[in-house]
Amino acid sequence: MTTLPSRAGTKGVPRAAREQQVLAAATEEFGRHGFEATTMTVVAARVGVTKPLLHQYFGSKQDLYLACLTPIGDRLLDALRAAMAEHGTGSPPTALRVLHALFTALDAQRTAWFVLYDATLPPGSEAAQRAAHYRSAIDDLAALGTAGLLQTAGTEEPLGADALQAAGTRDPLDADALKYAWRGLCSALVRWWVNHPEESPEAMTQRCARLFAAGRTLLATSDVDT
Repeated sequence: MTTLPSRAGTKGVPRAAREQQVLAAATEEFGRHGFEATTMTVVAARVGVTKPLLHQYFGSKQDLYLACLTPIGDRLLDALRAAMAEHGTGSPPTALRVLHALFTALDAQRTAWFVLYDATLPPGSEAAQRAAHYRSAIDDLAALGTAGLLQTAGTEEPLGADALQAAGTRDPLDADALKYAWRGLCSALVRWWVNHPEESPEAMTQRCARLFAAGRTLLATSDVDT
């Protein structure tokens, strides 16, 4: 995982390179502290530029947030779509492909997940609306893939509503609840991952596979006991 120095050079840096420094620093600040608590002054200081220069390059704090959000959202959506499209003998279950894609896409900027899932964005603002758009698309894709977790190991792997029906539920709100469960699960896993920088995307995926297998075993044991 990339760790930024507290300051970068202030002279002789091409604008494009400087902008990338700013975006990396701002993404980490927004991800760790949220939109409300992040200031342009702190971001400028991290990169070693003046606050006026930061405004000249990116405009307002909301504009800077949007410049961070768009590549994160696009990268995650592309990764999840590619994972969902992978089929074939020997491929991991869809749920694990989805999680591996997510971990891989976030590996260089793990706190970027919380740029998307930021509860401090001003309600009704362009930032809040754009983030909600990405969250909805990502949650829909991810819940579709992770619904297979409800299936018994070794059975054919349906997706989305089919998986819910195969698991014995017909309530249409279950699919919506599954999206919220997915969001909470992934946020918890990513937060743990941020605190364990030595863990690779592959190691995290394997850990999830073990946790899911243990969860299935516990649920199966509970069903037998009842």
